[in-house]
Amino acid sequence: MGIMPTPIESLLATGTKLWLDSIDPELVRSNRATGASGATSNPIIVADLLATGRFDAEIERLVRQGLDQSQIAWEVTDELVRDAQQVFVPVWEETHGNDGYVSFEVDPLLEDPELNLAHAKRVSEYVRLGRAWSEGHRNRMIKVPATPAGLDALEKLVAEEVTVNVTLIFTSRQYRLARDAVWRGAQRRKRLNRFKSVYSIFVSRLDVYTEKAVPELSPPAQGLVGILNAKRIWAENRQYWAERPTPLAQEIVFASTGTKKPGDPPWKYVEAFAGGDIQTNPPGTNEAVARSNRSFTRQIDQLPHTGIIEEIDRLVDMEKLEAALMAEGIAKFANPQKALVALVAKKRAASLT
Repeated sequence: MGIMPTPIESLLATGTKLWLDSIDPELVRSNRATGASGATSNPIIVADLLATGRFDAEIERLVRQGLDQSQIAWEVTDELVRDAQQVFVPVWEETHGNDGYVSFEVDPLLEDPELNLAHAKRVSEYVRLGRAWSEGHRNRMIKVPATPAGLDALEKLVAEEVTVNVTLIFTSRQYRLARDAVWRGAQRRKRLNRFKSVYSIFVSRLDVYTEKAVPELSPPAQGLVGILNAKRIWAENRQYWAERPTPLAQEIVFASTGTKKPGDPPWKYVEAFAGGDIQTNPPGTNEAVARSNRSFTRQIDQLPHTGIIEEIDRLVDMEKLEAALMAEGIAKFANPQKALVALVAKKRAASLT
């Protein structure tokens, strides 16, 4: 009898790629050792890391160079992402650019309602910053949100050889707009050999939303909206790219896969998307999966039964859901970015006294 695969090994055996939703240097290395092949970052992750005090010496070094708090926040983010890229570059090389990426979030303050930038200014800033932060990086993906300005920047970014991770996608409407813009950009390239794009579909936030906003969903349907939505988008994405074959895979990332509801098993979403493209899981979720003693099998093609699908389609207004979750999503990234800059300002002031 052979040795039983570990839960993570069984998940990877379904064909799913596992990315870590963190750029904590220690977690990046430990997760790489257990099979993770990429990582993602955002302002919440960076702010939480800097709050630990582990990077105070780094901040002090940048203060001595005369950088202000905003510059320091971006410099540290860049260094953390670079460090993670080093860990995953062998994967990028082995897969010829199909895996091994680390995602870098473009400034979420571009969408801050308080700044109230004009649409055209936001678009041009996404293009400028996306280009600047990706330059010289083989295995860095630039995260661009599926906001009106983010979507309008995609074609130009992709045409200019920037590798994108379109994030904050909640609905198939957003996904289609993003995918079509990306493909238009790709067709403007001289060659498609390095063309890679991923689409981050947020999952658990949909179920948090419907519990509050759509209480009339029956208990069996409640908690399945995020799964059904993401599986449908995954299937559509597969079909779309099958008709437009590219050297590298254009993939769905299942994001926000940590469970939010007490009582849900921590691997609820991990199990549901086994066999799908890429799961970007919080460290706690990966730990729970590793300890679960479960053997994961392909579930990505299995939809809820017809009655549940019909009920969800009848009761959940996806337009309202998208509007609510986008407003919340922008705040969830803009506020931590402000907090991150404020935290750096505090540490900077302390090191100057």
